[in-house]
Amino acid sequence: MEVTFLGTGTSQGVPVIACECEVCKSNNPRDNRTRSSVMVREGNTTIIIDAGPDFRQQMLREKVKGIDAILITHEHKDHVAGLDDIRPFNFIKNNHIDIFCEKAVDETIRREFAYVFTGQKYPGIPKMRISLIDDSPFFIQDVKVTPIRVMHMDLPIFGYRIGDFVYITDASFIPESEYSKLTDVNVLVVNALRKRKHYSHFNLEQALQEVEKIKPKKAFLTHVSHQIGLYEYESKTLPSNVSYAYDGMKLSL
Repeated sequence: MEVTFLGTGTSQGVPVIACECEVCKSNNPRDNRTRSSVMVREGNTTIIIDAGPDFRQQMLREKVKGIDAILITHEHKDHVAGLDDIRPFNFIKNNHIDIFCEKAVDETIRREFAYVFTGQKYPGIPKMRISLIDDSPFFIQDVKVTPIRVMHMDLPIFGYRIGDFVYITDASFIPESEYSKLTDVNVLVVNALRKRKHYSHFNLEQALQEVEKIKPKKAFLTHVSHQIGLYEYESKTLPSNVSYAYDGMKLSL
């Protein structure tokens, strides 16, 4: 399995345009944090988790030639706004792209992208086939995906486990019942918005507590705001088995 971090940042807490903070001015490409998303390749299957506003930029940067499916964690714009840009992949595949999400997300996608689902199919619109999921495991081709229920303040959302890889973003709480899905994890990705506490996301301390509880071999922090600071400095403050992810980082599992 190969995992590519397409984006590791967030709209939350990001300074305004023309900001002069140290992260905005940094020349280190590891401080360039587009909206959080990840690509998982297992055999001949390519799966994207979340398609935010930076989806097109991320696909071009990584020279992605085709995708088989997109998993959506939740319906907020920074995780679904890029779905219109699946059109080149429709053309390459000459078919729809499978979107896997729960009912609330489906309702949002159908509202926000209503032109995709009207009876009159305008030429060139994105082609999506939405499959509704719950907390039961399912397969994308021969790849098993296990949804993990987490809470984004009071909004139920999904993280996902694929093999021994777990991706959780935008969480502020993991119900105790879900930890049975988080045993024997090789790589855990979990959100760490900032150092101060936040009402709907794990902060750094809470993310590290989850790492300690789940005990993966290796953990990577994502959905990181500029308030965390510079990659080069902040990386040195983490436990030995924890790293900040950065846009373009690749893992072989």
